[in-house]
Amino acid sequence: MALTDLFRKKKEAEEEIISIQPEHIYEAARLELKDVIAPSALEITANHVKLGEKVARTLFVFSYPRFLSINWFSPVINLDKVFDISLYIHPIDTATVLRQLQKKVAEVQSQIHDREEKGLVRDPMLDAAYQNLEDLRDKLQQAQERLFSFGFYITIYADSAEELDREETEIRSMLQSKLVYAKPALFQQSDGLLTVFPLGHDRLDVATRLNSSPVSSIFPFVSFDLTSNKGILYGVNRHNNSLVLFDRFSLENYNSVIFAKSGSGKSYTTKLEILRSLMFDTEVIVIDPEREYEHLAEAVDGRYFNISLNSPHHINPFELPVPREDEDPTDVLRSTIINLVGLFRIMLGGLTPEEDAIMDRAITETYASRDITPNTDFTGKIPPILSDLEIVLANMEGGESLAGRLHKYTSGTWAGFINQPTNVDINKKFIVFSVRDMEDELRPVAMYLIINYIWAAVRKEIKKRLLVIDEAWWIMKREDGASFLFGIAKRARKYFLGVCTITQDVGDFLKSPYGIPIITNSSIQLLLKQSPATIDEVQKTFNLTDEEKFLLLESDVGEGLFFAGLKHVAIKIIGSYTEDQIITSDPSQLAAIKRAKEEYAATGQ
Repeated sequence: MALTDLFRKKKEAEEEIISIQPEHIYEAARLELKDVIAPSALEITANHVKLGEKVARTLFVFSYPRFLSINWFSPVINLDKVFDISLYIHPIDTATVLRQLQKKVAEVQSQIHDREEKGLVRDPMLDAAYQNLEDLRDKLQQAQERLFSFGFYITIYADSAEELDREETEIRSMLQSKLVYAKPALFQQSDGLLTVFPLGHDRLDVATRLNSSPVSSIFPFVSFDLTSNKGILYGVNRHNNSLVLFDRFSLENYNSVIFAKSGSGKSYTTKLEILRSLMFDTEVIVIDPEREYEHLAEAVDGRYFNISLNSPHHINPFELPVPREDEDPTDVLRSTIINLVGLFRIMLGGLTPEEDAIMDRAITETYASRDITPNTDFTGKIPPILSDLEIVLANMEGGESLAGRLHKYTSGTWAGFINQPTNVDINKKFIVFSVRDMEDELRPVAMYLIINYIWAAVRKEIKKRLLVIDEAWWIMKREDGASFLFGIAKRARKYFLGVCTITQDVGDFLKSPYGIPIITNSSIQLLLKQSPATIDEVQKTFNLTDEEKFLLLESDVGEGLFFAGLKHVAIKIIGSYTEDQIITSDPSQLAAIKRAKEEYAATGQ
């Protein structure tokens, strides 16, 4: 009977083993979270740890100066490097500290008395130590300060040991410039890595006693940030992946400049800002030299005017703005005449002082021929055209030469676009003036003419507006054009206007005497990828560090530096899929969109 029971129990045990064997196999092969996040390999050496393809090194801070200024650690925080920081702050009982300080004060005081009895010269270090100890005792006693045991650790990461050495040298140099000293945890790199990991275990235990003020100065969340409660999304902060949200109309002026080499994404960035600004009820006017904004104008129900010799769209340079209630009509007429003289300097390749005076008098008489004078109400009166000025000059002493030079604009080969009454209407939220089909020699004239017409419309009615001047170096080529653009940039704020100046030819822009003033009168500056030929000039103009200089040289499309007021961050411009389809400048994408339109028009599907 006992033998039978023995065989039965053995059989049951075998069946139990068989039944749980698959479970054991499953348990042994189960993929756990630690298997997913663990590196493929781990190698620990005396001064670094190799985590898969990355190399890491942990540093600890062991010495601080007598005084730590606010934000002294921010240069390290804002480095474009990958590193982890761990701070271990443990409060120390104030009563215990006071007892220890009392003993320390007695020791220092005793040393001072000994030196006095021996007739030795006063030791400034002992006096300073005594004063600091007494000051700390008073603040601890009055609960103005607390004392903490403070551990400060940094783990840096790199792709190779050589790169790791360079990063360590850079960080230690920055710390030493503040009289803060750090060194690697030799033969303790594994403990250092575990100390920096978010486990809350200080394996290195290298602590310094600091009171509240110096501890608070090491506040780590001080990376550059341009996130506000209102405004539009410009891109992503490459320092900390926060959003760069900003409202240009919240700054001291609303102007901006964008500098980038060709193909770096400046037009894409501008169109993205335009699209998002339109959502916030901002009217936008664009001067488009390459016909890049036509698709955007069509998508947002805007108006697109092509200004060229054969275009049906015309702007009369003699068009007068309607004076506002707070404006003197005399000042409006005088300002218009001054702008016209500047236009004719560009058209005629410059004027001598005598010709300048003759042109000023001829323009005044041309307006007077239409009963437009400072003493009359010229509201609603039809302004003259260029042919009228030619007639006045031809009959004016000394004006025959100027009339002959104007002939090509009135009856000659260039008579198609400027000697006509104005027939454009800009009462839409988005307006584009294209000058792509205008001859290169006439393009500065056309841009001056368009900007002058827009300026008159802006002064007529104050609204939140944005004027975008793409490839502004065309108008900056002539001093009169640059002066006119600078004048608008200076006065734009009074009329709730932001002027966005864009150029790829940084050299020509900065050579103009008005280049730097336009930059300084722009609260927002965006620098995208730059060419090696101009980077030194850009670095000098914008006071860039060497690291920021190389960042601009190595940036991808849509990456660069964004300056707003006193702050600046490294930015990456990002658009959604829908925005990308509307604003793209990629020829292959534009061709695909065009084919899709043609197929839709042919099939209706």
